[in-house]
Amino acid sequence: MARIKPKQLLIQSKTKKAPSRISYSTIVTWNLIVVLVVLSLYATYRHWHERSAQDIEMDLHQAELAVRPDDSKMTSRPGYAVMNTGKGPITIEIYKDASADVVNRFINLCKSNHFKGMPFRHIIKNFVIQGGDFDFDGAAQEWITKAKASGKNDLSPKHEAFMIGTAKNPNSKGFDLFITTAPIPDLNDKLVVFGRVIKGEDIVQEIEEVDTDEHYQPKTPIGIMNIILKQEP
Repeated sequence: MARIKPKQLLIQSKTKKAPSRISYSTIVTWNLIVVLVVLSLYATYRHWHERSAQDIEMDLHQAELAVRPDDSKMTSRPGYAVMNTGKGPITIEIYKDASADVVNRFINLCKSNHFKGMPFRHIIKNFVIQGGDFDFDGAAQEWITKAKASGKNDLSPKHEAFMIGTAKNPNSKGFDLFITTAPIPDLNDKLVVFGRVIKGEDIVQEIEEVDTDEHYQPKTPIGIMNIILKQEP
């Protein structure tokens, strides 16, 4: 085997390829890739963080609604009722700020057709029309007579004519309705007013003109056909 001379070795070492250098464009490209990856990770983190905050806020809102069930009931509660009578329809506005117990009871009885076919039991001209379950005897007749005969007290707006109320009688299992046909100053402790007639005042007056006996009972039966609840008048 022939020996390689030192000079030839030197020449061969110079002819070997030097290590390749990384270009500037490659460095820029990788830097851009790193930046895009970082931005993508940050955007993903921010998206899930904001979504978690929204979920927490929604859960809190739902919890708040859960502890306020009466609000939803209040907004969905019917605001009007149409009382169909033998003389024609009477539209009633149900007061939102009236006694909740009385209004809820009235609405539930309407839904169960409790008033269907119920007669007007007593009619006192220029005073009140009464229908329902109340027997109108004893103490009830006494306060009606006194109220009718009483004179000249200052009137409260809620005791004007065409108001709808029920007697304050917690021991009664029924529900009686009163429609005033004149301002009644003495009923603060007797009636719970929960609405007023907004249409059909002429029907109320026509019922008021029905002939009655000495006990204020109509000689010709007249009553409530049904009561229909409505959201709008």
